[in-house]
Amino acid sequence: MRIAATLLGTSLALAGPVSFAQAAPLDNEPLAARALSEARAAAPAASTAWAAGTRAYLVITTPGDTTAVRNAVAANGGSVFSSFDAIGVIVAHSTSASFASTMRGVPGVQKVGATRTSDVPADAYNPALPANPAQSAAPTTEPVRSDMTQIKADQAWAVNQGSATVTVGILDTGVDDQHQDLAPNFNAADSVSCAYGKPDTRVGAWRDVDKHGTHVAGTVAAAKNGKGAIGVAPGVKISSVRIAEPGSTLFFAENTICGLVWSGDHGFKVTNNSYYTDPWQFNCPNNLDQAAILEGVGRAQAYAESKGSLQVAAAGNANYDLANKTTDSSSPNDSTPVNRTITNDCLDIPAELPGVVTVAANGTSGTSKASFSNYGRDVIEVSAPGESVYSTVPGGKYSSLSGTSMASPHVAGVAALMASANPAYTPADIRAKLGEQATDLACPSDARCTGTTAKNSFFGEGRVDALKAVGDSTPPPPGKYFENLTDVAISDNTTVESAITVSGVTGNAPAALKVGVDIKHTYIGDLKVDLIAPDGSVYTLHNRSGGSADDILQTYTVDASSEVANGTWKLRVNDNARADTGKIDAWNLTF
Repeated sequence: MRIAATLLGTSLALAGPVSFAQAAPLDNEPLAARALSEARAAAPAASTAWAAGTRAYLVITTPGDTTAVRNAVAANGGSVFSSFDAIGVIVAHSTSASFASTMRGVPGVQKVGATRTSDVPADAYNPALPANPAQSAAPTTEPVRSDMTQIKADQAWAVNQGSATVTVGILDTGVDDQHQDLAPNFNAADSVSCAYGKPDTRVGAWRDVDKHGTHVAGTVAAAKNGKGAIGVAPGVKISSVRIAEPGSTLFFAENTICGLVWSGDHGFKVTNNSYYTDPWQFNCPNNLDQAAILEGVGRAQAYAESKGSLQVAAAGNANYDLANKTTDSSSPNDSTPVNRTITNDCLDIPAELPGVVTVAANGTSGTSKASFSNYGRDVIEVSAPGESVYSTVPGGKYSSLSGTSMASPHVAGVAALMASANPAYTPADIRAKLGEQATDLACPSDARCTGTTAKNSFFGEGRVDALKAVGDSTPPPPGKYFENLTDVAISDNTTVESAITVSGVTGNAPAALKVGVDIKHTYIGDLKVDLIAPDGSVYTLHNRSGGSADDILQTYTVDASSEVANGTWKLRVNDNARADTGKIDAWNLTF
């Protein structure tokens, strides 16, 4: 059994050389690491005053009422800075060096971990609002750039430019909402700062403390208005969720958790995540602090996805094989990095979290891997342009930047177009379609690229295609598509079932009945999965294969032509071992 995954409960991941580095650092400097109750009245109030030596911790407990554990934080030398009860995560501050070890012995506490190796800045207790820069004169031209033609965004615009009912969350350094190319699509009502791990809803708290987030936002949804640049989905809305702290521009775990929970609660259909969770490029489950980070961020991603939000994330800029991890020499990036040996159990998050679309960068040709882009067999899902991408920067200006940070928002834009054309699509539907519709790219003559043209370690399932995203907009035929979205927990050594009642279908089921399965589980080699027909006939879909891999997200084809279509069909899942659990997240039948 895979003990590490068992201890986590939720499988997660982390990213590269300095927050921006892994997923974002480039900014046109490919391998340079860079140190990155809602009331709109005042900054969030903290329970205690700041003191030198204050450190931040994640205290993990059972989701729901966290009162007892919050009281224990206060009784053991800490203060509660914020709390996310729906996922059982408390952000605590303390100056006590023994706080974490003491809290690990408190009943009801599952994990505790420091989120940084540096002090929490005093700004956390009275955050300054970012600058609102003066705006330059708007350009008089709006050329279509090569990155947009490579993914056929220019052709997609003639079909569907995106719906204003779809919002993309930009989890980043903030967004200049006054920029003439972003203002028409900016949704201030759902924008926020989550720097330091607590929502700050004051007007302007979401603004950029760098330029990175504004650049990303323009690639997603710069307006098609004759000025400067056009985003992949120029008709959708964007909201800024600033998770970078000013000065350092680092994205600590509590900030990421706050941003993901906000995204789920505010109905963002897609989020873009061009960063890795600082200070560790890779979080390892055998480290108590990092295990808590993995659990906390993993729960936040799962929560956002359960609310209908698909996360898209940059793979990172270290030219590193994420499927064969050996060393990390860039962490922690908020103090003094150390050389350490790591394994594939150590994750780049959010890029390697279950359910997240992990994006590699194509070079300027559109068919090569950008020199800086991370890669990895069965880690990279899709690719997109990431070199010399022209987009918005603060103050009404524009700039060309490079990085997987620039590739990821292309994919987020395509996902937003797909959601616009197919409003009923779930995050799992969009994730699957992004790969199915991608343009296959063969491996170049580079021994590091393994796999097939259809799926390999450099490009995943290929370069995303915006035209197909809006062209495949015909919904399933009425009465022939059935889905169950109710979660069913899968405990150790148990058998569970989820039912779908089919009606209105004439005659027997087809010889190619499609069974879509979305099971979240940390060790799929434990599982046997069967489709049960209305008469009790059993069709085995999955039988304890896959070993220690996470999750089953697959569409199976079953010859059910001998079965009457109407009636109650069941998905039966047997867990045949201990130490790993999960859930049936969703499943569907297409007749």
